[in-house]
Amino acid sequence: MDVVWQARGWETATWDTPRHRPQAASGRPLLWALAGLAVLLAAALVLLACASPAPDAAATVQKRENVASASIAAGPARRDAKGDRMPPAAARPSGETWQYLMRGGPDVLWPAPQATASAGIVPETVVRAAAARGDAPAFITQRVASLSPQSPYEGISARSAKTDLVGFQNSAFPYRGFNPRSQSSGYSGGRYGDNRVLVHVPPGFDARKPGVIVVFFHGHGATLSRDVRDRQQLPRQITESGVNAVLVAPQLAYDAADSSAGKFWERGGLKRFLDEAAGRLAEMTGDPASEAAFARMPVVVVAYSGGFVSAAWSLHVGGAGSRVKGLVLLDALYGEMDKFTNWVMSNRSAFFVSAYTRYTKRRDDEFAQALATRGVPINRELRGPLQPGTVAFLSTADGITHRDYVTRAWTSDPVRDVLVRMAQRGS
Repeated sequence: MDVVWQARGWETATWDTPRHRPQAASGRPLLWALAGLAVLLAAALVLLACASPAPDAAATVQKRENVASASIAAGPARRDAKGDRMPPAAARPSGETWQYLMRGGPDVLWPAPQATASAGIVPETVVRAAAARGDAPAFITQRVASLSPQSPYEGISARSAKTDLVGFQNSAFPYRGFNPRSQSSGYSGGRYGDNRVLVHVPPGFDARKPGVIVVFFHGHGATLSRDVRDRQQLPRQITESGVNAVLVAPQLAYDAADSSAGKFWERGGLKRFLDEAAGRLAEMTGDPASEAAFARMPVVVVAYSGGFVSAAWSLHVGGAGSRVKGLVLLDALYGEMDKFTNWVMSNRSAFFVSAYTRYTKRRDDEFAQALATRGVPINRELRGPLQPGTVAFLSTADGITHRDYVTRAWTSDPVRDVLVRMAQRGS
């Protein structure tokens, strides 16, 4: 553009008055030619720019976010995870769902780290063929958990999966309060200093529709990235369920054999956590107006192993009240029986599912018997939709290991199975 303006300036100085024309014409023929060439070149560049629209910066940023989120949500189990490692078959998503989610359709094999999510857009022919085989990915129909009337919120649905580790003021730690189990206080720093929460919003999530927030309390020796996200694959299970659900999983004691609940011991702890989560989720979806919808959304609490303490106290003094529509214990009934009993008896419209290995069988049997004597019907398997008021105790085979229980219990991906059964009761 500098060349153009210089050429135009010379033209003005030379051709403004008639008396300048003879001098210019006789003295600078080469300069005229160069100037004319520059003007023609600049005009050509302008025409080319008009024909090729500039890339949309927001679309570029969103595309990068999509790729990053897909790599997180679909990431295979890390090889440096401690203890028993998941067999390759267990780490692989069941069915063909993720083959369709990845670019390239069903020809892409798992894992495919170079692939990126396609936001659930699948050709109709592929959908029909999968449905005919009985293995259509759940996200195709985008079932929703019909737990409450549809919200009047009129925001925009999330177009792509978003997964992140977000610092919360109301997460479990740091905590300097009282430990009611050990009658001690003072939890901060080291393993008690991580205030992050794993937050996941699946592709297609729509806060205008009935939905559910899954609160997940992890077990001993866990970190959110290595274990909850990559090994236990909670974001993938949420996404593959196809249910209008989001995940919030607080970091408890970091990579430690410790069941401390931190701020979840406090009265109103779960409510404060959920209130903050509503704002954080609204930020992740990119629409502040959705905060009100998240603040009213029903909640399902899922606890694995040592996460039972945080779950029990959250139900006992957490202050979320009737928002909690269900509790799922994954080999986690190690104690706090009085709190779980009180919650089940006081919330007969909510569901309770406890699955167990031989390590917790005795306590589960005792708990089931105690509820039965109070007139609560007990189920020993899940069939069809998960109805309100269901109380189920599910035994699992001896070959199912405690460490793999979040991905292999009574079925593969038990959290996904619970969400699908919830959605079925409203379809």
